[in-house]
Amino acid sequence: MSESESSKQPAPQPPPQPPAGKRISIDIPKELEAVYANVAFISHTPAEVVLDFAQVLPRSARGQVKARVIMSPMHAKMLQKALAQNIANYERQFGEIRLPLSLADQFFRFPQSETDNEGKQEGDDNPE
Repeated sequence: MSESESSKQPAPQPPPQPPAGKRISIDIPKELEAVYANVAFISHTPAEVVLDFAQVLPRSARGQVKARVIMSPMHAKMLQKALAQNIANYERQFGEIRLPLSLADQFFRFPQSETDNEGKQEGDDNPE
């Protein structure tokens, strides 16, 4: 191959650029009701991740699932990353979110009222 033939080879192409992100408009129906959840149950199959959002009221032995969201594992991982980023932003703005040592104790124990401790002295655990 002569020098002139090798100089005729096409110049290397830059790597392809990902397509520019499209803007998507999301409509929120006026009749959509927000729900409060203080418990989430997560299950999965090879094809989907199921998030059940439930509400357990204080001093109640039963809760109720208020919403169920089903998504692909890829979308669940994207949600995980988005939640992590948003929690980091929240903590930068408002301070660290402190978790109790035992989440089960936090969610399922009955709170003590101030009247429960009135008249008791330290170390006095005997009921009268």
